[in-house]
Amino acid sequence: MTIGTSVKRIEDPRLITGKGQYVGDIKLPDQCEAVIVRSPHAHANILRIDTEKAKKLPDVLMVMTGQDLPKDLSPIPMRLAPNEALTKALQYPLAKDKVRYVGEPVVLIVATSRYTAEDAADLIDVIYEPLAPITDVHTAIQSDSCLLHPEIGSNDLFLIHSKKGSVDEELKKCRYILEEELYVQRHSGIPLETRGLLAVVEENKRLTVYGPTKVVHFNHQILAKLLKKDSQDIRFIETDVGGGFGPRGEFYPEDYLIPYAALQLGLPVKWIEDRLEHMVATNHSREQKHHVVVGFDESGRIHALRDEIFVDTGAYIRTHGVTVPVLTQGMFPGPYDIDALEFITHVVATNKTPTGTYRGPGRFEGTFVRERIIDMVAKKLNLDPTVVRERNLIQPEQMPYTNGISALGQVVEYDSGNYPQILETARSAMDWIHFAERKALAAAEGKIIGLGFAMFVEKSGLGPWEFCEVEILENGELSCKTGLADVGQGVKTALAQICSDQLGIPYSKVTVIHGDTDVVEKGNGSFATRGTVVGGSAAWYASEALKKKLLQVAADVMHLPSDDLDIKNQFIIQISNQQNLCPLDDIITECRNQRVELREKYTFSIDHMSYPYGIHAAEVAIDSETGKIKIEKYYIAYDIGRAINPLLVHGQLVGGMAQGLGGALFEELRYDENGQLITGSFMDYLIPSSMEVPEIEIEILENSPSPLNPLGVKGAGEGGTVAVAPAIANAIINALDKYQINITSLPIRPEVIRDAIIKGPVTIEEEQT
Repeated sequence: MTIGTSVKRIEDPRLITGKGQYVGDIKLPDQCEAVIVRSPHAHANILRIDTEKAKKLPDVLMVMTGQDLPKDLSPIPMRLAPNEALTKALQYPLAKDKVRYVGEPVVLIVATSRYTAEDAADLIDVIYEPLAPITDVHTAIQSDSCLLHPEIGSNDLFLIHSKKGSVDEELKKCRYILEEELYVQRHSGIPLETRGLLAVVEENKRLTVYGPTKVVHFNHQILAKLLKKDSQDIRFIETDVGGGFGPRGEFYPEDYLIPYAALQLGLPVKWIEDRLEHMVATNHSREQKHHVVVGFDESGRIHALRDEIFVDTGAYIRTHGVTVPVLTQGMFPGPYDIDALEFITHVVATNKTPTGTYRGPGRFEGTFVRERIIDMVAKKLNLDPTVVRERNLIQPEQMPYTNGISALGQVVEYDSGNYPQILETARSAMDWIHFAERKALAAAEGKIIGLGFAMFVEKSGLGPWEFCEVEILENGELSCKTGLADVGQGVKTALAQICSDQLGIPYSKVTVIHGDTDVVEKGNGSFATRGTVVGGSAAWYASEALKKKLLQVAADVMHLPSDDLDIKNQFIIQISNQQNLCPLDDIITECRNQRVELREKYTFSIDHMSYPYGIHAAEVAIDSETGKIKIEKYYIAYDIGRAINPLLVHGQLVGGMAQGLGGALFEELRYDENGQLITGSFMDYLIPSSMEVPEIEIEILENSPSPLNPLGVKGAGEGGTVAVAPAIANAIINALDKYQINITSLPIRPEVIRDAIIKGPVTIEEEQT
């Protein structure tokens, strides 16, 4: 068996030897380069665009404005969580009469070289009439005179209201009520490779586009619809991808503009996003304000929780629709059994870059808020925060457990899990029972240390389906065609292991093909931690069907019952006596002689998501002079039901933690009052380096397999990210428990910690107050 084994990634040899091919590596004859002129204003009317000087520049082939787009062009549609009420806030590929954020595309220029296109961009004269920008959600809601989308009638674009039980009635019964406001800052994925596309019109007039990823088949259909072409006349080819993380691979304005330009010119057109463009144009994420009211008793048991959430969605609704706010609500309760819940979420338009998903969308935000609230409850009652968690956890016998809140079209129903067990695992791993003693000893030596925990429940395996086709080739190796995309998560290795287990062949003899719409007939793509759960299950069943064909032929040849036969290590074996009967190659040859088609397809459908769960724990040391945080020990325990390849899971958790650390301590896309992004370069937008990311102790648990798929798997892609911020925040508060500090916003800045230390420990009188 290869499932459950930490075999090496089959993707890596080609990549680490420099043989990868990214979209920027492709060079075609007569290839042109595109540049986008973007708005320098957060909010302005476009009075006039003078393109004449640019058009006259030698080697400029096209200058296109919003007025040059087809008159019947539709805006870019929603892919996830669509809602008819939001269609009036969708974005067109080029701004026409108004710009609504810094970085919005205004003019497309195509020239024989990038240098010429850049020179032409400098000659474009756009006359703007600046308008007052709105950069705060509360100001946006209160504004009647400055509406970003007047057809909707409010900047409060959409309201999502979910509830379980009566919060008001439960609050009346609670002895203690805590009310708090918390904030998660705007930041996003920063892949090593920025976005890029190369579109070429072939001799047969078909359009080929290199560079799509994540949701290749879906974007293929969107482009066909926008271009009003038959989808058979367009081919998408996924190249290697230097990081995805959510923002990469969605359908952006450039995904229409570059193919459209290629069709108009009849020449290959390439566009590669530079880093500044990435900062202002690629989806941002995360920014939310939470107003939480929670009612609890003297034991720490929480009976009621209400959260009014304000989501800064930016200037337009992009392809994710309202996925992030919906997931914030649906997953907010986490592993806790709370009697009454209510969520009121405002999706608010502002003059900022539109937002979308980023690793752990909605859960990063909700987990920070919820796990900080848990520690606040514990502090209010002077209780051990792990005990407060324990007293509120859903118990194993309650599974499957419905939290009463809907997300992505279904009520959240946790499929399996033992939350108390994983909490105890973490307490033991961090030696929590003795930490107070270690903290006191450290304090005697002038050191400040703290330990914090944060629990979470993730979602994975979003359906409704995924496709796989497997075929034994003439050389005896296996081809596995999948509707998934490869954004670095090891999809080739995982699927190869699954096929290998079914068909008894080495995983190295499986070639996984993806992302080519001419070769793979359909697919939903790689997002929402769905690859192994849904795509892996499709590969499992397709391989199983092919295996049955092989075993039936073997049974006929050997005059044995097929249910007493299996394939192991490239041999047909008899199950009853575990003897090798003949090489698999002999049966493959016999199948070909009998003209048995050695190919099978399977579309795996799933109605409900699966829910992995885990816990993060951080031990930190604080420099009393600077407020700098050093992570002394970091621990993650994660139950994913079943690990196809523990090495891949480990890598996902380490990488995820690094991104979560960025969101906790460093990264922020900050705007000034004029709507200008003031952290638009790596001089200002800080990301953690290898010096800041600690060694991470990881326990991959398989105690609660999912009953919803044949492999028992749950996804592992986002659990490393979602609980980093509250684990570190809780550790800091634990370290500074004698000081006046309450962390309610991200990122956590050293100056906040330093200022608390400078003020000195809280006196007994202040503590009582």
